[in-house]
Amino acid sequence: MMQRPHSANCSFLAVLVALSLATAAPHLRAQTQPSIPAHSKAKTAPDFTRSDLTGKPIHLSSYRGKVVLLNFWATWCEPCLAEIPRFSAWQKKYGAEGLQVLGVSMDDDSAPVQRVYRKYSLAYPVVMGDEHLGNLYGGVLGLPISYLIDPEGRIVVRYQGEPDLTQLEARIKALLPHPLK
Repeated sequence: MMQRPHSANCSFLAVLVALSLATAAPHLRAQTQPSIPAHSKAKTAPDFTRSDLTGKPIHLSSYRGKVVLLNFWATWCEPCLAEIPRFSAWQKKYGAEGLQVLGVSMDDDSAPVQRVYRKYSLAYPVVMGDEHLGNLYGGVLGLPISYLIDPEGRIVVRYQGEPDLTQLEARIKALLPHPLK
């Protein structure tokens, strides 16, 4: 289970990450670039059922026919908190056209998640994730991670790290099943 790093470990962790990035092969440095999952170009998104923050069951498969932006995030992740207001705005703007944003919090406790949900007035459901759910999607080893899923339920692209939101929005619009005129 992903846990918030303790402040004493944050500096050490930051140094390790910086050293890793500095010495990584060039193709490994571009983690924020979109990629198609290595295991399959047209992989069907693994289905799951989780309760949202109000207790309502959420079935990923119930969103077939819609474009799904599946976003793994946590309350302690600054890049995650920076992008979720935009995702909420997209849900409001493109929901009628067939977009469904779905947040998966990797926090250990729902209380901080509920505070963030209220603070940002999120327009989409958030479920609590865990290691099992993360492993269904190839492992969640850093946040944020987002998957763009087409109306047929196939993973079109995976973004690890902060995505280029303009590019992501363009991809979403291109996939929408019911674009408004």
